[in-house]
Amino acid sequence: MKEKTTERMPSGWFSLWKKEQRNSWLAKFVRMNEFKDQVCSSWFAPVGSANDYPFLSKWVIYGELTCSGGSCAESPAEISPIYSLWATFIGLYIANYVVERSTGWALTHPVSQKESEKLKKKQMQPDFLDMVPWYSGTSADLFKTVFDLLVSVTVFVGRFDMRMMQAAMSRVEDEAKQEDLLYDQFSEREELWFDFMADTGDGGNSSYSVAKLLAQPSLRIHSNDSVITLPRSNLLLIGGDLAYPNPSEFTYERRLFRPFEYALQPPLWYKEEHIAVNKPELPGGMSSLKQYDGPQCFLIPGNHDWFDGLQTFMRYICHKSWLGGWFMPQKKSYFALQLPKGWWVFGLDLALHCDIDVYQFKFFSELIRKKVGEYDSVIIMTHEPNWLLDWYWNDVTGKNVTHLIRDHLRGRCMLRMAGDLHHYMRHSYVPSAKPVYVQHLLVNGCGGAFLHPTHVFSNFNSLYGTSYESKASYPSFEDSSRIALGNILKFRKKNWQFDFIGGIIYFILAFSMFPQCKLDHILQDDTFSGHIKSFFGTVWEAFIYMLGHSYVSSAGSFILLVAAIIFVPSKVSRKRKVIIGVLHVSAHLSSALILMLLMELGIETCIRHKLLATSGHHHTLYEWYRSVESEHFPDPSGLRPRIEQWTFGLYPACIKYLMSAFDIPEVMAVSRSDICHNGMDSVSRVGAMIYYASVFLYFWVFSTPIVSLVFGSYLYVCINWLHIHFDEAFSSLRIANYKSFTRFHINLKGDLEVFTLAVDKVPKEWKVDPKWEGESKLQPSFSHQRRFPSKWRSISSQQDPVSSVKIVDHFVIERTLKPTSHFRPANGNGSAAH
Repeated sequence: MKEKTTERMPSGWFSLWKKEQRNSWLAKFVRMNEFKDQVCSSWFAPVGSANDYPFLSKWVIYGELTCSGGSCAESPAEISPIYSLWATFIGLYIANYVVERSTGWALTHPVSQKESEKLKKKQMQPDFLDMVPWYSGTSADLFKTVFDLLVSVTVFVGRFDMRMMQAAMSRVEDEAKQEDLLYDQFSEREELWFDFMADTGDGGNSSYSVAKLLAQPSLRIHSNDSVITLPRSNLLLIGGDLAYPNPSEFTYERRLFRPFEYALQPPLWYKEEHIAVNKPELPGGMSSLKQYDGPQCFLIPGNHDWFDGLQTFMRYICHKSWLGGWFMPQKKSYFALQLPKGWWVFGLDLALHCDIDVYQFKFFSELIRKKVGEYDSVIIMTHEPNWLLDWYWNDVTGKNVTHLIRDHLRGRCMLRMAGDLHHYMRHSYVPSAKPVYVQHLLVNGCGGAFLHPTHVFSNFNSLYGTSYESKASYPSFEDSSRIALGNILKFRKKNWQFDFIGGIIYFILAFSMFPQCKLDHILQDDTFSGHIKSFFGTVWEAFIYMLGHSYVSSAGSFILLVAAIIFVPSKVSRKRKVIIGVLHVSAHLSSALILMLLMELGIETCIRHKLLATSGHHHTLYEWYRSVESEHFPDPSGLRPRIEQWTFGLYPACIKYLMSAFDIPEVMAVSRSDICHNGMDSVSRVGAMIYYASVFLYFWVFSTPIVSLVFGSYLYVCINWLHIHFDEAFSSLRIANYKSFTRFHINLKGDLEVFTLAVDKVPKEWKVDPKWEGESKLQPSFSHQRRFPSKWRSISSQQDPVSSVKIVDHFVIERTLKPTSHFRPANGNGSAAH
């Protein structure tokens, strides 16, 4: 029954059609099959004779490679249809590739498993930025930094000061306690832990490494066969330069906030776009800062934060409430903190003046007079360490700060700490009969920025008439001197973008020396010493010719000399600056002329061995291509002439001139030969431009390693022998290692314990911490309540900052029990220096 039913179905289906319609559809189907046969026969038919293409006839696709009896049959004369099929597939592949890229279809096409794993791995890595390339010739950020600095110096310094506007807007009264500037939420605690760091916001790896250490609930550190446990601090002090190279929305968010948010996440309700207009914005249920037990943060701006007139700092620090998981109650760019046991912290804003303004001086002097007790101890935090920089530059800055310390604090300043210099150094006073205005001087700018040397400051020993001695430095003086050697070995690797400027400078220096037509005396000498003597003699002759006849190279050399003399730091005498600048430019000029002559000798040697043509129209490569094409790809049907006719000559012309453009050595050789035989006047302006453009391409490639080597060697000699260029010589290395911060503890006795923690090597590869990932599902209200608050950990557990952190300095400042006998109680209010 089922078979019958099945057999009847087709007849029932066709019965639905009328007879005329059925016949017309059958006729179309038959014609379609005939069309298919025609297409297949035309596409898969033999496409020509193999005899017309002897080179292609060697391929497997021609005929059957069958062998019988040890001998292979002769290849048939007709080309196999497989060749047509192969050509069709290649054409379809090219068309498909073009369609994918032009329509965007490739963007939505499913990726392979390997690509998917690679993409997933990339997503599991933090999006940290690299260290700032200070010697980049193509960085828009650096050009913007220079522009902002010029604007800040010419517009803001001496004309407009954001600190004056803060004072005017806060309506500061004469009382010593103002809510906007004085904070006492920690003053009633029995003990307090607080941290100091500075100069963060450079490379993401280094900034996050320090932030992760700050965020840990506790740090267990091995020291002298014992284990020391340091709990997380209640207070974080950051000493300026929050983002490099300039303050902007991008640098603050990516170089400052992003690493800190990875280390300690902000509360769940936090929104990045939120603006705090009524600080402090306490979490729900709290009425005062004393009730909040989480970590808090106070910051002062540095010189880089002032490049835009403090606009970005005011927006992101004074009008936001969270830096990651650190609460920021701060409203102004300077502040005073009253700590337990009679300890104080004064955070000063030096701006670009390297000094505090009159309004700051008034606030702090009034605070000292009315609030700071006779037995209290004060820590002064500034961005710049004036004591080191004034000694180094033989200058005097910070007169108002000095007046505040000497005439108002009068021996109560136990510690001055600052950043700006990206290393750690501590100097302590040498006991003597002279008055001591400051007991300890501490610099710690290792919060994330590139490393600075320590050995150039090793001879500092005096401040305010008091003698000091170096107690600790990180890295050590020996390591610092050794690290400077990287300028010779690694300058180009670290600053490859410097090639853009360096190659152009060298080409300008040697521009007028091209071409060198008379080189026979160098190549024809019999001895090696004769070659060397003739070579350097020719270099000297080229230098003399440049001075007498070359306008471009002479002008370039003069401008470079002026720039080199200005580049020498101002601490050097004028005579020494000229000597150093002349030696520096002489090294570059000699290198450029030697490279020029070596390149000309190379071209001359190739011409003599007939490796380069010296006449024609620069189409030797195209002529070789045509000869190979005519030999192996004959055109008996005349297809190529027809294509040339159909494309109006574009078909051979495009290939010809593209090959000419890529055959740069021949362009140089032919143009050089014309100039040497007929003079520069015989070459057209376009021809001369083509010649110098081709010379520039090769000379730029050859000169870039040399200009980096010469400049790096100059920096090494200056930093290790002359102790100058400490900023330029170490910013070039972009060292992310040697990072540290300082942790303080006001103990139950009122003494101040100081621990400086450091990490020698900063990890470069990170992965999600599985402990953080598991704990994040619990979603506590505040991230500081977690045991594992940081998202990323090093791929190698031994290189993780938590595992590799160490103590590089430890000392104790005892609580003041009686005023020093060198100072009597201050009378009068004093006045600020102007």
